[in-house]
Amino acid sequence: MKKIYMRAGMSPTEILEPGHMLLNNSIGYNVGNLLYAFGVNRALTVEDTEVVPNYYKVEPSKADKINETYDAFIIPLADAFRNDAGMRAELRNMTALIKKLTIPCIVIGAGLSAPFEPNLQKKFAFDDDVKAFLSAVLDKSSIVGVRGEITSQYLSNLGFIEGKHHMVIGCPSMYTYGKHLKIRDTSITKDSRISVNSSILSPVNVLNFLNHTMEEIKDHYFLPQRLQEMKLVYTGAPYVHEQKGKEMYPTQMTDRLYRENRVRFMLNVPTWLDFLRQADLSIGGRLHGNIAATVAGTPSILIPHDARMRELTEYHNLTHVWAKDIKEDTDVFELASKLNFHGVENVHEKNFERYVDFLDKNNLNHIFKNGEDPEESPLDRRVKEVGVLPPLETIQSCSFEEMVERWQSFYPADERKTEKLKKEVRELRAKTKTLETKVKKLEKEVKASNENKEDKTVTTKENSSINNSKTKEDTKGLFSNIKKILPF
Repeated sequence: MKKIYMRAGMSPTEILEPGHMLLNNSIGYNVGNLLYAFGVNRALTVEDTEVVPNYYKVEPSKADKINETYDAFIIPLADAFRNDAGMRAELRNMTALIKKLTIPCIVIGAGLSAPFEPNLQKKFAFDDDVKAFLSAVLDKSSIVGVRGEITSQYLSNLGFIEGKHHMVIGCPSMYTYGKHLKIRDTSITKDSRISVNSSILSPVNVLNFLNHTMEEIKDHYFLPQRLQEMKLVYTGAPYVHEQKGKEMYPTQMTDRLYRENRVRFMLNVPTWLDFLRQADLSIGGRLHGNIAATVAGTPSILIPHDARMRELTEYHNLTHVWAKDIKEDTDVFELASKLNFHGVENVHEKNFERYVDFLDKNNLNHIFKNGEDPEESPLDRRVKEVGVLPPLETIQSCSFEEMVERWQSFYPADERKTEKLKKEVRELRAKTKTLETKVKKLEKEVKASNENKEDKTVTTKENSSINNSKTKEDTKGLFSNIKKILPF
């Protein structure tokens, strides 16, 4: 049995309780991460292969163990090239780990985080981190797969050659079920069922439009994706944020969507796709919220507002309306009647073949080898054997007993985790203080040593002046003595 080590927060064959997922951040802060990790996992899980998640733990000290245990390290990435302290630290850690690994290390789907109209000529604060990471990866793989043309241009500007060092493959989640992609026909009316996804980072005009849409179409569900929103759904604790002017976004249990139990949080990909298959339309500003709908065959309208969404929208020809084009009088029924929901089908097969070519270039075994496109894969069978959890409903919809069970499963463990982190912080501060004391002591010693050198240099100059009339041989002897005094 071959084993693949993969960057992911959980395996599709694991049944993790919501409390555990919250405490361990099994979704990597956004449930969309489960979707593209599932796509990669399904492709690489052949009969004699097991894909094992790293649970987002990157430990260079365990490189030898990883080399002994696994046949490859697979690294699915979203918008990993961004000015985020946590992500930059992880990139550096992965770089250190990859340099120690002897197994293939393959990046699938990395992207740049930037404004909708990015200035790729300017330098980004994370450029050096990205260059070091890509260089380490390319020593252990044939080529890197990136999400779109914007990221490709960014890497080219850093000195990496398109077609040699990197190639555009889109998002691996789009190829979850292979070559065939069919979007259902739809006609949106006030009696339709819609699935709405959104982000608090979406522009105000988009948030207002989505709220108005939900007022017009009564049969609607809101599918949040952030870890903080999962905590809100599970425990009732408010989603605390620093965004100004976003009061229309639901962040607490008293907001209408939560009060009326119109919110569902997805815990796994199969139930997410099944849920979306029951909708007539998916609409919103979440990339993977609408890619999930597309994979499920449900018509969707994506509203991109930044470069990461834009490049994937353009590459996969996703049905969309740009955020800037949403006006106060934009009508969802008119919009849906004008859009072509089947455009994604026109490019999918070509994109899929390019993705398979990428996998082959990196010598990866996969379920799509030799033109195969199984309706049921080895991973599908394994998931059926273990089962899946249903979507998470809001705590206010639960019985009192279930509320108590949720609180008891989460808060005591959360408090223990917090206390452990506080202890680790105290220990780090103590170590930092000790190191600072040592540094100050060394600085004093260096200063004293430099002052001593200066005194000796002055004395030497005086002696040189006194003996200026001596012979050249005496002068040579004097310089010889100076060299013995000074260490340079």
